[in-house]
Amino acid sequence: MHKTKQNQLERFGFDFKRAGAHSSRTLMLDELNALLAYLDNTKADKTDYLKAIDDENCLGKRTQANRKLTYRHLENLYTLNASVTIFRALLYFWQRDPQGRAFLALLCSYCRDSLLRSTAPFIIQFSEGTVVNREMLEEFIEHQHPERFSPATLKSTTQNINSSWTQSGHLTGRIRKTRTLVSATPGSVAYALFLGYLMGIRGESLFQTEFAKLLDCSIDQAIELAEEASRRGWIVFKRVGKTIEALFPQLLTQQEMEWLREQS
Repeated sequence: MHKTKQNQLERFGFDFKRAGAHSSRTLMLDELNALLAYLDNTKADKTDYLKAIDDENCLGKRTQANRKLTYRHLENLYTLNASVTIFRALLYFWQRDPQGRAFLALLCSYCRDSLLRSTAPFIIQFSEGTVVNREMLEEFIEHQHPERFSPATLKSTTQNINSSWTQSGHLTGRIRKTRTLVSATPGSVAYALFLGYLMGIRGESLFQTEFAKLLDCSIDQAIELAEEASRRGWIVFKRVGKTIEALFPQLLTQQEMEWLREQS
């Protein structure tokens, strides 16, 4: 991706740094669930989340060092800042679509973590029921990032990424991992469309993005779920014949709309 395009997307919360939280942590879905249940404030900023984790120890960490580290990793994965577009949108759908929370977390961290992002094609390619062992994923990561990791770090990173794809529902099993097809929800489809929209994609192509592919559903199924999200007032979705329009008036500020106009 061109550097100018990356800079534009970084304003919305995307992150393209080579390093990622998955070298030492997972999707941290349990921690995110607990944190958002504890704070329950869609306008909270970084200082509020830091206070909840560090001062109030809402996640029950044993040491202050661990609390600070937990905050840092969650910030890397999600920003923990409601002024950032992709996190504010996550909060919006998080409140309205509890069934889709694992997918929302995956989609947001996918935008933020290059390591997780690089493994998506590997996971998505497998059909339901295929055994996906750690060695296969290790080999894929090593091929994507040659000589970047020591054998020990490669193993632990692979375990973290395997755990994240298990938390999202794409893999099942504790030791023997098997590919499972996830069941998308109206909120997760709407969020995937929104992320594609931020990248400048429009029309039917929104259903063919890297984000949409994470949800394991056909275009027809995704359109039905988008129409449901529209009926609930979460997004504006219109379809006339083959012409499709998706708009997100609830999710974008005037400044963000201006940024999108600059991109086009």
